[in-house]
Amino acid sequence: MATRGSRSEKVKRIFQQFDTNRDGGLNRDEMAALVVAVNPRVKFSDEQINAILDEVFRTYGEFIDGEKGLTYDGLLRTYDDGAGDVDRDFDALGLELNFDENKGASIVSEASSSSIADERVIESQKKQRTVAWAVSPHHGIVFDDTWKLVDDLEILLKRLKAKQAKDAKFRNDNFDAYSDAGWSRELGASAELSEKRVYWEESGPDYALFVKELGALRSRADGARSREEAFDGHMAIGRVLYEHQLFKEALICFKRSCELQPMDVRPHFRAGNCLYVLGKSKEAKEEFLLALESAEAGGNQWGYLLPQIYVNLGIALEGEGMVLSACEYYREAAILCPTHYRALKLLGSALFGVGEYRAAVKALEEAIFMKPDYADAHCDLASALHGMGEDERAIEVFQKAIDLKPGHVDALYNLGGLYMDLGRFQRASEMYTRVLAVWPNHWRAQLNKAVSLLGAGETEEAKKALKEALKMTNRVELHDAIYHLKQLQKKKVKTNGGTNGEAAFVIMDPSKFKTLGEKTTLRQDLGNALQIRAFQRLTRLNRCEVDLLKKEMNETDVPVSYSGSGGPQKSIRKPNLEEVLRKLLNFLKPETFQGAVKAINEKILSVLDETGSGRVDLGMFYAVLAPLCSGPPDKRKRIAFDALLWRPVNEGGSHIRKVDAVQYIKLLRAIFIPSHGASEMLEVHGETDTSMVSFNEFLIMFNDPDWGFGILSTLLKLETGDRNRHERHVCSVCRYPIIGSRFKEVKSHFSLCNQCYSEGPAIGDN
Repeated sequence: MATRGSRSEKVKRIFQQFDTNRDGGLNRDEMAALVVAVNPRVKFSDEQINAILDEVFRTYGEFIDGEKGLTYDGLLRTYDDGAGDVDRDFDALGLELNFDENKGASIVSEASSSSIADERVIESQKKQRTVAWAVSPHHGIVFDDTWKLVDDLEILLKRLKAKQAKDAKFRNDNFDAYSDAGWSRELGASAELSEKRVYWEESGPDYALFVKELGALRSRADGARSREEAFDGHMAIGRVLYEHQLFKEALICFKRSCELQPMDVRPHFRAGNCLYVLGKSKEAKEEFLLALESAEAGGNQWGYLLPQIYVNLGIALEGEGMVLSACEYYREAAILCPTHYRALKLLGSALFGVGEYRAAVKALEEAIFMKPDYADAHCDLASALHGMGEDERAIEVFQKAIDLKPGHVDALYNLGGLYMDLGRFQRASEMYTRVLAVWPNHWRAQLNKAVSLLGAGETEEAKKALKEALKMTNRVELHDAIYHLKQLQKKKVKTNGGTNGEAAFVIMDPSKFKTLGEKTTLRQDLGNALQIRAFQRLTRLNRCEVDLLKKEMNETDVPVSYSGSGGPQKSIRKPNLEEVLRKLLNFLKPETFQGAVKAINEKILSVLDETGSGRVDLGMFYAVLAPLCSGPPDKRKRIAFDALLWRPVNEGGSHIRKVDAVQYIKLLRAIFIPSHGASEMLEVHGETDTSMVSFNEFLIMFNDPDWGFGILSTLLKLETGDRNRHERHVCSVCRYPIIGSRFKEVKSHFSLCNQCYSEGPAIGDN
């Protein structure tokens, strides 16, 4: 333990440092210099300095030596009385003690009752005070006592890290290979989390002790002299914990700060950040909305933070699968801050995620213009270009992303997929090999590598790759792929031979096929029905009860607006429509819901919003969805009729306008039977028929196999039978086991799956 002498030696060194005229006293100018120097993060006004000096000189008048000022004994008394922390001030000034020649060691300060203080001398506070956020004029540390909390917390963290590292419980993972989440983690312009993700072991006694000592620090913050100082303490503790990726503990501090200052933007924002990292997107969204509300209520005070709040709110919404809604906030951020390249990148990525490729390319190109070395933006731009069919340009942009970040997993993986689409299997396998070099347990890359090797004709290597993938995961996709590989091997051995006792085959023109009877579905009709069924399964609309549409119509109050043609509509914006879809598909996980929204936006909304206004006729939208939802076919048709009846032009009666019924049928065909789409839609605009249609008349129009939506009957068969298995029969074209409808060639006795039959493969009897 240090002696009283060592403490006084420190005070003497401080005194000598500021007694610039060497007269044995500290006058007002010298004392002012001392106050400022030991509080480097506090910006004092002249009035504040004068008030502090007046208090010191009045309280310690007995130690004032005339014009010379405060004596050494007076300064020592101020520290004894707790007016300052000699250890902290000594370290803050960067001073050093002389060595004690007898002991051969430097003199240390007198120990306090806390064991933390013993370590404070070893870990210089001066080094601990270099964190950028702490000195920010807008959201840094305000009160000097808060620094003591920060310093003590840093020591606790250092101790915990050392113990866990010793026990091999503390580890870092390098996330440099993956696309940046893009969110504004902190309020400062340049503050970012480390690229390395830190994992703490929370179940051991070391962590339990840390939490207990952390609780004591929080109690010290609560015991501050004012509410503002307590807020400052909790915010600083939370920031340090966040920097060290202790998000659960940081969240507690930010929540406490929200209680202390409910209208302050910062704790809500940072609590939202913690919640998002912890995988709680919904709660994060609520905190960001509170931050946004506070920022807007605070006027210009928080205006500079709005873009960052918009960005993080958008990302939280994406975490819930609400990508259309996220786009709105990214746009707001980009409007408020046109140089916010991250907002533009996120907007482009989100637009790509809902299938709006041209708009995505524009936003991503703007982001890259502002930040040419933005690898993630290049990666997403390439994906959008691929979506538009500009494959060669996409390859160049993917390569640029890889040049900027050679281990960029997303760019490598997606480029591999592009090469697969183009049939460049060897190049694809090279890309997947590079993915596995960065991320060895990436089972999808391993599986795709096997498929690409198979495409390149390297069957043995493909089998090895599949076995490696099987070691990584036991997913059914791998078992299907292995089974398929075995079937292809059999096909190779029995060249042009049949399976399951079926005859060999030769290539023939599909037009020579004839149906056996009326029960056989026409190939083109089946192809259209299969596409609708695939859309149903992708969007999971087949799991949405059609009655829910009726419930939404009854419970949703949509204001009437007027379209460009002047007719009244219950139209809503796409982000609001996304909220309706979330209610209908509330059983979906966020990522699955996002895929559903993309499919619906590409297939349905793109037709309903033909002018690109961003608004959709909600009644027509419900009517289009109804045939695809689950429920008896008669009920689906009834609710489709009710949805048309719900529209303002028909509301209040039992009949709908014939022109609306015709427009609806033609919309259905344009969306789901594309071969009849554009020309039929052009005819709708010329309709002037004012006659009305009853439900029974509507059914006749709907069920018409040539001009209506009679394909629904085929769709219903697929819904009930698409999981049927046919013993050990495999398709003679794709070699996969036949699941669902089986189409048998009755003369040569070979079988086709419904997909190959609908695509019209040129296979005939020998």
